[in-house]
Amino acid sequence: MDAITARALRSVEGAASPRARQVSEALIRHLHAFVREVAPTEQEWMAGIAFLTRTGQMCSDSRQEYILLSDVLGVSMIVDAINNRLPAEATETTVFGPFYVPPPSFPSGADMRGDLAGASLFISGVVRAADGSPIADATIDIWHADAEGFYDVQKQHDRPGLAARGRFRSTADGGFSLWTVRPTAYPIPDDGPVGDLLKLQGRHPYRPEHVHFMVSAPGYRKLVTHLFAAGDPYLDSDVVFGVKPSLIRPIVVHPAGPGPDGGMRTGPWHELRADVVLAPE
Repeated sequence: MDAITARALRSVEGAASPRARQVSEALIRHLHAFVREVAPTEQEWMAGIAFLTRTGQMCSDSRQEYILLSDVLGVSMIVDAINNRLPAEATETTVFGPFYVPPPSFPSGADMRGDLAGASLFISGVVRAADGSPIADATIDIWHADAEGFYDVQKQHDRPGLAARGRFRSTADGGFSLWTVRPTAYPIPDDGPVGDLLKLQGRHPYRPEHVHFMVSAPGYRKLVTHLFAAGDPYLDSDVVFGVKPSLIRPIVVHPAGPGPDGGMRTGPWHELRADVVLAPE
């Protein structure tokens, strides 16, 4: 078997690109080592080929099953970590997620819930540099699922238009704020081969409650992250391994009465503090 690996490695020695040769050699070494370790039967090998075939067949313009596979195997988070080695002071990154579309712009303090029903959630924060100074006019894209665990783009058939999604600009003191509805934990799409794999592995398909943020400003690295709700039962078993302790934030429940913007709230409202620190370019 070692002779087969050696021949396969020699076959890529003529690659014109040094990077192509490096990647090809690593792929051959690790893939051959994997096959030697698990010693698949021919039936298992064919089942693996069939799984990869079905994964490709599940891909479309609106669904990328291979990215989903990368997510549930933890590969996406490793790629994120490799490409985002940030200073300790900077807010940590996590996976981008499949449901981003460019959001509509709102003024600070606006309500981006659209036609969604659910508990009112007030999100506010300050965008800062690593030295603590505020960053004015930063672009802050925010999006999340609804109270049923669906994103707006998943429900266009019965609720057209964007909701729980908006773009804001930080003020002179770096601040931003908005109203929306509180999201909930939800399962990733598990009706395809990735879902079958999760069942085979004895795993659930759930992501903990979270809000997505993408924050950018001239002179700083773009931040793509989530903030996760403290106390969520799936924090320790996020199906895509996206949770980092620094990204867990409390969501505080307030009784009916005056809100942080001075307006009266007729029912209980929830609050998430979302301060972020950007790394320099």
